[in-house]
Amino acid sequence: MSDIYESAANSLGLFSSPCLTKVELRLTCKGISDRDALSKPDPCIVLNMQSHGQWMEVDRTEVIRSCVNPTYSKVFTLDFYFEEVQRLRFELYDINSSHNGLKEADFLGWVECTLGQIISQRKLSKALLRPGGTVGKSIITITAEELTGNDDYIELSFSARKLDDKDFFSKSDPFLEIYRLNDDATLQLVYRTETVMNNLNPVWKTFKVSLNSLCSGDHERKLQCTVWDWDSNGKHDYIGEFEATFKEMRGAIDGRQVQWPCINPKYKMKKKNYKNSGIVILNQCKIIKMHSFLDYIMGGCQIQFTVAIDFTASNGDPRNSCSLHYIHPYQPNEYLKALVAVGEICQDYDSDKMFPAFGFGAQIPPDYKVSHDFAVNFNEENPECAGIQGVVEAYQACLPKLQLYGPTNIAPIIQKVANSASQEVHTKEAMQYFILLILTDGVITDMADTREAIVQASHLPMSVIIVGVGNADFSDMQMLDGDDGILRSPKGEPVLRDIVQFVPFRNFKHASPAALAKSVLAEVPNQVVDYYNSKGIKPKVPSEYQSSRPFGP
Repeated sequence: MSDIYESAANSLGLFSSPCLTKVELRLTCKGISDRDALSKPDPCIVLNMQSHGQWMEVDRTEVIRSCVNPTYSKVFTLDFYFEEVQRLRFELYDINSSHNGLKEADFLGWVECTLGQIISQRKLSKALLRPGGTVGKSIITITAEELTGNDDYIELSFSARKLDDKDFFSKSDPFLEIYRLNDDATLQLVYRTETVMNNLNPVWKTFKVSLNSLCSGDHERKLQCTVWDWDSNGKHDYIGEFEATFKEMRGAIDGRQVQWPCINPKYKMKKKNYKNSGIVILNQCKIIKMHSFLDYIMGGCQIQFTVAIDFTASNGDPRNSCSLHYIHPYQPNEYLKALVAVGEICQDYDSDKMFPAFGFGAQIPPDYKVSHDFAVNFNEENPECAGIQGVVEAYQACLPKLQLYGPTNIAPIIQKVANSASQEVHTKEAMQYFILLILTDGVITDMADTREAIVQASHLPMSVIIVGVGNADFSDMQMLDGDDGILRSPKGEPVLRDIVQFVPFRNFKHASPAALAKSVLAEVPNQVVDYYNSKGIKPKVPSEYQSSRPFGP
């Protein structure tokens, strides 16, 4: 086994390259031509990044309804590595209004470039290539901004009262846009609220924005705020606007309200007794200190790593060389490769290096009943194995004693780890975060229960990584990975956080173990930070290193 260990360890040098800076990317498009001549497109842009020849989705913008020239408020935040060529692909989709996922969407075109190109030009405009590869008329503009030392986030809660009514048969459907005035006098969209339908006294949802995005760290920078009445045809009616600064907004930090009259300049000129078109109110302003993944790890947070292995009959008889569980004397099978690649990294963050390992979908001794959460070492009192090497040995030792069976149920194992994670919630400290690695060869049979288990687990300090082994159709698994729309429980409850990452192992068959690990674990640091920040839990010991502020060259 040492060769696979060494190959994994040696290629993990990828992870030591220092991130020079974080970069925010903002997107606009012009002249989107739709396939449907009768209606305007509902455009959304998906950002993919290349990792060892594979395109991986990193993030996506919001969908803007009925719009041929969209300006997106969603900001993509990326780590910039100077010595890596970071290839990006921006894909434009027209999203079916009844279905927010990409499966039903029309693919309108794409652009490829590198992060370095965008950063060097600050603003990059390119024509989108049509699905056939020909140059289209639609132009995408990507603007890059380096995140300077201040990583703080601001949480803002806006409402309004007595807004002008722009609709004949109902009340206005207001939304608010906040623009930052740049040094070159251009306006940069910072945030767009949701639309509150049929309401002249809207209360918009609380939102978070980085201090860097809002005002480039300059508390007296002018912000232009505009209120619109939403229209389904994309021609929104102007209600009014006001100017503000972050310095003024800070007046709402202690729970005091800050108010601005919403002014329509045309009405002001024409109407003698015109006062305003409504009042916009900031009900709350909170400054949220953002801590990094390293701050939590250095503060003593342990990653509790649990492995779950699929022992269903569809893997094939382990004695047969075609089986996914076949133990070859020299060549580790896909289960072992995936386990070592991911486990090697996780074990660095776990001080006792003891890993619980479970199996599911097999009949187990002594009575050969089917179990979906048995200890691979058959010690239910203590399912922990010493290091990844111990998990590998327990796996090899248990194979001859099992009867591979079915069905493929993963909800029980998610619930088992969730029970442990729920104990951690009561401590109100960042001491243990749980990662469950599920290695499976196929389509899961308890999808409804699994969705429910994931939605419940999204409230806990826990992430789930699923690696699909073999050549099965994994399209259902993509649904669990919240990247394609929001995962909901069968009752309709949405996940609180996106905690699932699904990766088919076949995408990495010819890449290094580090490539798999990098893709699988890419989201984990953010998931850890999101969880603790959302709970207001600080790292236990303030980091001696300003880890979130790397030094430039």
